[in-house]
Amino acid sequence: MALTDTVMKMVTRQKKDGTEVPATDKEKMIKSKAGLIINVFAALLAFNMWLQGSLNSKVLNNTIQANDLWVFYQAKSIKQTQYELAASQATDPAKSKKFADKALTYDQGAEGKPELYKQAKALEEARDHYKRQLPWVGYASTAYQLSIVLLSASILSVSMALFWGSFVLAGAGIVLMTQGILLWMPL
Repeated sequence: MALTDTVMKMVTRQKKDGTEVPATDKEKMIKSKAGLIINVFAALLAFNMWLQGSLNSKVLNNTIQANDLWVFYQAKSIKQTQYELAASQATDPAKSKKFADKALTYDQGAEGKPELYKQAKALEEARDHYKRQLPWVGYASTAYQLSIVLLSASILSVSMALFWGSFVLAGAGIVLMTQGILLWMPL
């Protein structure tokens, strides 16, 4: 019970005799603004977390789709090789031509090997782009979380340094998030 009384006195700024200590201008300013600012920082964090989840989903989906295309490509390559071998080993010229023509069809059309190769490579490039974005968005989440912690601590300690420090961290979070979205800084 003594611990909770001590904490309550610190938070409500009471004297030992129970009367409330008049709030300073600094304290009034911090307490009046901090609640709204925490909500803004929390909204930035929520958007950033949504963005991070979206990027993670895109990485996973593109990886799966690219793997599916590579498996399909590999299956077509195996079948093509089998038909080419059959064409080279056939004793009947008509069968040899039929097998050779069938082997050529695996390189043609919308689902031919060259087209599958291009699609899989495009998916891998998009996946790699999302992978480059992800760390920056993760760093931004950390900055937003720390800015909320600093702002909360500034309320309890009535510290302007912590109050303004939370803005610096939130600003860093915004910079990191925009780097994650735009990749404007080549690294």
